[in-house]
Amino acid sequence: MNLETSFQRRTLPLEYPFTISRGTKTETETVTVHIEDDEGNVGIGGAGPSEHYGETLDTVEALLPDLLAVVEDENDPQQLARIERRLRETVERNPSARCAVSIALHDLVAKRHDEPLYRYWGLDAEETIQSSYTIGIDDTETMREKTETAVERGYGTLKVKLGTDRDIEIIRTLREVAPDARLYVDANEAWTPREAVSKIERLAEFDLEFVEQPIPAENVEGQRFVYENAALPIAADESCITVDDVPQIAGRYDIANLKLMKCGGLQEAKRIIHTARAHGMQVMCGCMNESNASIAAACHLAPMLDYADLDGSLLLEEDPYDGVPMPNGTIDLAALDVPGTGARLE
Repeated sequence: MNLETSFQRRTLPLEYPFTISRGTKTETETVTVHIEDDEGNVGIGGAGPSEHYGETLDTVEALLPDLLAVVEDENDPQQLARIERRLRETVERNPSARCAVSIALHDLVAKRHDEPLYRYWGLDAEETIQSSYTIGIDDTETMREKTETAVERGYGTLKVKLGTDRDIEIIRTLREVAPDARLYVDANEAWTPREAVSKIERLAEFDLEFVEQPIPAENVEGQRFVYENAALPIAADESCITVDDVPQIAGRYDIANLKLMKCGGLQEAKRIIHTARAHGMQVMCGCMNESNASIAAACHLAPMLDYADLDGSLLLEEDPYDGVPMPNGTIDLAALDVPGTGARLE
């Protein structure tokens, strides 16, 4: 079988400036990978690199020729596990570059079987969940307005970015706007351990689901202190990169938050899920600011998850790719009427 590969760089504006404790973005840069077989099936995958994990668009573009050469050398997209292993051996770091290739291969293979990816994996579309919609850091009034808009659009689960000197005021204000919404918060490593325990005790009064990555990933003892003293469950994001991290965070977190752009591929994502379950942890799948070229694939993991934060495409001003239907944030795999991941140019 002959496989033709290509990739394209895209800059996508965000609907609103997106601020977390580490900075602000007004646009996101992605690279889209296409892998075509000799029957005309095209697999689509996307990379959404993060400088926080040592990647840029330039590094992705520099490494993709080597990664795609592996695919062309294998010439059998069905060998998903072996190819993903070879991708990791070829490029140890730069997970989003590897992930774009992994997603495109999974999309291609599912299309060759004429099935949506979740069915190819043997998953049940009825066992799905609702994705959260993220409210980035801003002045309190703007965050109120963004929350009102999200509620008006029907989003019932909201993730709120914190890491300011107004954290309690922000949550109090947003809870007034969204009294019935499921809320959880993400501090992106902004707090000290004692500050985290103190803030979480006050935040628990507002009926939150959990707190994501309250303190820095390198502070192992601090994580244990927060876990043992926090009034809410704690989720690991920056502390959970690959499957090797899961045994290390067990006993310091309640929830493992995987992201495709951190772990490097769909095979690795499933390993993280199974390993977290084996350690008694719940599992969440998050995302970067991405398009449906990659978000669509993550949606197919929904039947295996407890929580999803897959709003990357929803935060864009416009996404050139269509994906899995998400009415009111609900990941509706059963409504997907095309094979593969569902990613396709509109």
